[in-house]
This record gives sequence, C-alpha cells and structure tokens, in this order.
Amino acid sequence: MQNSKYIQHSKMTKHTAKLFDWKRFLLALILCEGAGVVGSLFTLQSIPTWYVYLNKPSFSPPNWLFGPVWTVLYFLMACSLYLIWKSKPSLQKGFAEKLFYVQLLLNAAWSIIFFGLQNPLIAFIEIIILWVLILMCIIATNRLHKRAGFLLVPYLLWVSFASLLNLAIVVLN
Repeated sequence: MQNSKYIQHSKMTKHTAKLFDWKRFLLALILCEGAGVVGSLFTLQSIPTWYVYLNKPSFSPPNWLFGPVWTVLYFLMACSLYLIWKSKPSLQKGFAEKLFYVQLLLNAAWSIIFFGLQNPLIAFIEIIILWVLILMCIIATNRLHKRAGFLLVPYLLWVSFASLLNLAIVVLN
C-alpha cells in the first residue's frame, strides 16, 4: 500500500516537473536580469555625473522609476524566453529565440551607448533598431506561444516611451 503511494507521488512529481522547469526558468531569469545588470553598470555611474546635467523633456520620469520598471520588464522577458524554450522544436522557435537574443544584446548595448559613451544620438538610432527587433520578436514569439508574445508587449511600450525620451534629449541638447 505504501509502495503504491510512493509510485503515485513519483508520477506526480515527474508530471509536475514537465509542467514547470525551475532550472530553465532560473537560467532565463539570470540571462534577462543579467542584461539589466550590465546596462546598469554604465547607467549608475553616469546619472550623477552626466545625465543629471542634460536638458530633459517635461515628461521625463524621475530617475528612481527606471530601476523598478526595468526589473519587472526583465522578469516578463524571462517568462517569455522560458515559454519560447519550452515550445516544440521548429524553425519558428529557432528564429524567435535568435531574435530574442539579439534584441536582449541590443537592450544592454543601448545603456552602454547612451550612458557609457554619453552619445544620445547614436543611442537613438540603436533604440529604433531595438524597437523593430522587439516587434519582430513579439510577432515570431506569438506564433509559438501567444502568452510568450503578450509578455513582451509592456517591454515594447516602455521602449517606445524610452525612444521618445531619447529623441527629446537629442533635440534639447
């Protein structure tokens, strides 16, 4: 009797493991939040020494808001990446995954260009390319898993806002 409970528990554990792979999710989270950490290394040192002296538009949010917003967005991106990874192997999956990695790389690169190199104009050109890649990633990901694509929409909206903010900084400075 006790043996059958163990077998039943073992089957449930295997079934649950197939539903959610914590190790894979943790890897996606580290990858996405890691991109944010890389960007923040350049951002944090430039805010008090360079960014604070730039002319900014009236719609510029307070500096403290960016960290929490990006933390949430990277978490949503990690959820999306996890769902991409869990999708059945296909050419579409490979394409969506590559788009995801490229846009994540460009995401980190924007902070390096804007804050590290202190070049808002080149950063604006880069963020437009990033925006296009995010949109392409949403479309490709949506074909695999609707929820995975939907999870990237807040990211696209925030990057849209960041693009306007970046452009305004170029114009005002």
